[in-house]
Amino acid sequence: MLRRSILIRAPSNLGLRPRAPGHEPGTWRAPQALTEAGLVDALLPVRIVDLERPPYRTIPDPGTLLRNGIAIREFNLQLAETVAALNDDSLAFPIVIGGDCSILLGALAGRRRRGPLSLVHIDGHSDFRHPGNYDASAVPGAVAGMDLALVTGRGERLLTEWPLVDGPLVPDEQVVQIGERESRNTDFAWPDINDTAITRFDVFTVHELGIAEVIARTQATLRQQPSWAFWIHWDVDVLDCSVMPAVDSPGSPGIAEEDLVRLLRVLVEDPRCAGMTMTIFDPDLDPEGRHAARLVSVVRLVFQT
Repeated sequence: MLRRSILIRAPSNLGLRPRAPGHEPGTWRAPQALTEAGLVDALLPVRIVDLERPPYRTIPDPGTLLRNGIAIREFNLQLAETVAALNDDSLAFPIVIGGDCSILLGALAGRRRRGPLSLVHIDGHSDFRHPGNYDASAVPGAVAGMDLALVTGRGERLLTEWPLVDGPLVPDEQVVQIGERESRNTDFAWPDINDTAITRFDVFTVHELGIAEVIARTQATLRQQPSWAFWIHWDVDVLDCSVMPAVDSPGSPGIAEEDLVRLLRVLVEDPRCAGMTMTIFDPDLDPEGRHAARLVSVVRLVFQT
C-alpha cells in the first residue's frame, strides 16, 4: 500500500523544564534543524504543515500544576485539528516532528476521532509520571515526562480529556513501551507502571531477547485488537547517549541504531500504522549539525525502500 506522508512540523518545547534559570529548551528548533539536514528529502512528503511556535513561559499558569499546561492544551488542540483533518484520507500518513513529547497528546487526540488506537511508545523513559507517584504541588510538572501517563488517562483533566474522544486516548492493554533504561534502578521514578497492563520491554530486555523477538511480541499485543490502528511515538533519546547526546535527558544503555531502524521499518510498513511522532532532539546541543544528519539518515532508512 502506497502511503502519502504528510509532514507536520510542531515546534514546541512547552513540556520541558529549563536546565538552569533563564534557560529555554531548544527542542522547538528541531523541525527546522532536521529540515535543513535533509528531512524532506528523506520523507518525500506530499504535503508539509507548519504549526506556529507557542511561547514558553516560566511563570506558573493559574488553575494547573503543569508547566505551561494551558499553552500545551492549546497547542495540542491545534495539532489535533491538523491530524483529524487527514482522517478521511485512508492513505494519509502523518509524521509529526517535534518538539518535546507533549505533542503526542494532540497527535493521538486528532487520530482518535477516527476510532480507537493502540500505541507503540519507543522512548528511553516510559514517561509515566503522574500525581499518583510524585508530589504534584512541589514543582510545576513537566509534561514531557508524563506523556504516557496522560494518554492512558492519568493526570490533570486539562490534558487527559479531549474533544470528541471518550475515555483515555489509549487503554493500558493496547500500549507497548520499548526502551526504558531506568526500570531496574532502585530509585525508579514510576514503579507503579509495573502494576499496569502496559506491555513493556526495557532496554535490557530488548538486548536479552533480540529485536526480532521484541517485534514479534509487540505485534502480538497489537493483534489483541486486530481492527484497531496504532500510532508510533519515537523519542530519539532511546538511542544511547554515545550515539545521540543532543537530547534533553541523554542516557545509557540504548537501543542499537540498526535495531531501531528494523523496529520502526516493520511498524511503519504495517497497513494499520496510523502515523508517528518524533521528539526531543535539541539542536542547541548539536551546533555542528552532526546529530541532525544522523537522525535524518535513520528516517531515510525507515521510510525509503
